Amino acid sequence: MPRPNPATPYTPLRTAVVGYGISGRVFHTPLIAADPAYSLDAIVTSDPQRAREAAARYPGTRIVPTPEDLFALAANLDLVVLGTPPVTHFELAAAAIAAGLHLVVDKPFATSSAQGGELIRLAAQSGVSLTVFQNRRWDADFLTLQKLLREGALGAVRSFESRFEWWRPEGFGNWRDTTPITEAGGILHDLGAHLIDQAIQLFGPVAESYGETANNGPDPDGADTEAFVSLLHEGGVRSRLWMNGTAAQLGPRFHLLGSTAGYTKWGLDGQESALDAGTFPTDPSYGVEAESTWGRVGIDGSTTAIPAERGAYPDFYRQLSGTLTGEASLPVDPADSLEVLQIIETIHQLS
Repeated sequence: MPRPNPATPYTPLRTAVVGYGISGRVFHTPLIAADPAYSLDAIVTSDPQRAREAAARYPGTRIVPTPEDLFALAANLDLVVLGTPPVTHFELAAAAIAAGLHLVVDKPFATSSAQGGELIRLAAQSGVSLTVFQNRRWDADFLTLQKLLREGALGAVRSFESRFEWWRPEGFGNWRDTTPITEAGGILHDLGAHLIDQAIQLFGPVAESYGETANNGPDPDGADTEAFVSLLHEGGVRSRLWMNGTAAQLGPRFHLLGSTAGYTKWGLDGQESALDAGTFPTDPSYGVEAESTWGRVGIDGSTTAIPAERGAYPDFYRQLSGTLTGEASLPVDPADSLEVLQIIETIHQLS
């Protein structure tokens, strides 16, 4: 049976996070622990060192070794967050849905659009809420760009460039390097899920898509370490997206050209590094971008630094608690992430 909407101002959502790698440790557990609408009741990890770290950081939270142990506690939970590699998402999500638990799944939320569509169907049939952790919708620079577009500061937009690039010739050291494309490995599945989602949020549905992928990493049999995606949106804007783990020189994070001005921004949003360093999401400095990192609007020879909006990853969970009390829509509609998966599959078929 599905859980009723459980949260009230006096009863926090009883939440479990599955996985305590980068996703669970850096993103989910700090954001949940900082939000009074939630209680962090359980963390699942089979790694002894990670279990010790989780227990030390969250002494009131139960640490369990396997998802099976967690689902045995389902009667005492409301929400499960999957911060595990994508190859595990379908089985774990289906089990959570069968237990009547509301669900957050990391992107990419399944290894195929067929699996993603089935999870959406199962969640609807069971009456539980399913959403996808597309946290980059709450990056400071992305929020700033949305504001500029709402204000018409660039005129009619003609082209949009977006990049996630690093210099890591040794690889990322996680599933992104070693998992086959058929199991949602590689940089297109991982970072493409963010960049494609952002482009669609900015400029709407996609009429045509094209892409290229390459493996320049240390493992010749590994997944793609570099990808390029070109999207023609139905409204006429062309998005060009780059993902690269072996970029010796980095391009701008955003470069957008309009009929009256352009917007260029260098450098990545700082929320991930802040959370990784232990900054609490309620800290006054959290999400605040240094003036030296602000993007610039204008034309060559006459540009102005634009103050960055505050980065707001906590808003994902804030909106989700509203969803589960009937006061807000889902922070991310899983149908959006399904569309992203379909585009990624099309590109892999072409490349």
